Amino acid sequence: MTLFVDIGSLEDIPRQGARVVKTTEGCVAVFRTLEDEVFALDDRCPHKGGPLSEGIVHGRNVTCPLHSAVFDLSTGQAQGADDYVTRSYPAKVENGRVLLDAALLKRRSAA
Repeated sequence: MTLFVDIGSLEDIPRQGARVVKTTEGCVAVFRTLEDEVFALDDRCPHKGGPLSEGIVHGRNVTCPLHSAVFDLSTGQAQGADDYVTRSYPAKVENGRVLLDAALLKRRSAA
C-alpha cells in the first residue's frame, strides 16, 4: 500500500503548469493538467538537464524548454526517443490537496 504526503493545494499549481518540490537529492516537478490531473517527474531533462517544470504542459505531456523533447507526464518517457526517460513518481489529488508518494519524500529526504 502506497502512503501519500500532502504537499499543498491543487490551486497552488496553475492549470497547464508546474511547481517544484525541493529535496536533498534534487528537485521534483509536480505538474497540473487542464483536467486537474497531477503528475510528478524529476525536474531535469535527461538530455540537456533543462528544468522540465519550466516547460510547456499540453494534454498529458510536457515539452522541455531547452530542446523541445516531449515527455509523457505519466511515464517520463520522451516521445520518439527511447533513451530519454526521466523518473516519474506517484501523485494524486484528494479533496483539493496534492499528494505525493511518502516513500519518495522519505527516500529523498525532503528539505
